[in-house]
Amino acid sequence: MSGVPGTRAGTVRVLIVDDEPELTELLSAAVTEAGWRSFSAADGRSALRIARDCAPHVVVLDGMLPDVDGVEVLRRLRSENTRLPVLMLTARDALEHRIDGLSAGADDYVTKPFSLEEVVLRLRGLLRRAGPGESADQGPVRVLGDLVLAESTREVRRGGTPVPLTTKEFDLLRFLMSHPHQVLSKAQILDHVWNASFDGEGNLVEVYIYGLRAKIDKGRAPMIRTVRGAGYALRAADEWT
Repeated sequence: MSGVPGTRAGTVRVLIVDDEPELTELLSAAVTEAGWRSFSAADGRSALRIARDCAPHVVVLDGMLPDVDGVEVLRRLRSENTRLPVLMLTARDALEHRIDGLSAGADDYVTKPFSLEEVVLRLRGLLRRAGPGESADQGPVRVLGDLVLAESTREVRRGGTPVPLTTKEFDLLRFLMSHPHQVLSKAQILDHVWNASFDGEGNLVEVYIYGLRAKIDKGRAPMIRTVRGAGYALRAADEWT
């Protein structure tokens, strides 16, 4: 259970931005335990890039980062998505930093050291106030590895790079991403993507899989695989062995 109205377990994406690996690991574990999916960045530039790629529902942001100041990262995040909830992490004696963060648009803050339970509770509150677990600009977003699909805008990115797809290629990818890791037969794909309007003869599915591979996997580690005699499966590139 995600504990947030309008979301399913695992659909809430939390971006954790902190340059302390041990703290990031603890926060990621707490986020996962809460039923959410965590993404992490150790510096401001990476945080901004990852935020564009994964479209997080909420951000945990350290006020002090090694490159771009946390407050500046907050301002840039706010300029791209004014409704994105942000929880700032600040040092106990950094009153000026907390004021700067709140002035820049942080929704809440916790001071170090803090309990993981407190962070999760504050994130739940921010998510509830923000509404359903969907990006206000993109609608429902599916993420698998470095592949991101935005349903309402019908946009696809891999590794942050836009991937232009035809209508049916998008429908095919959406069906594959809605069943990650599963082997989907040719008949299943025809039934769901073409609404059983074809009798299954010919190589329609093979042609579209080939075209989708050429766009999604070209020059990258492959995500779409053929399971001989069974069908096709989609996994994050690093999940194939």
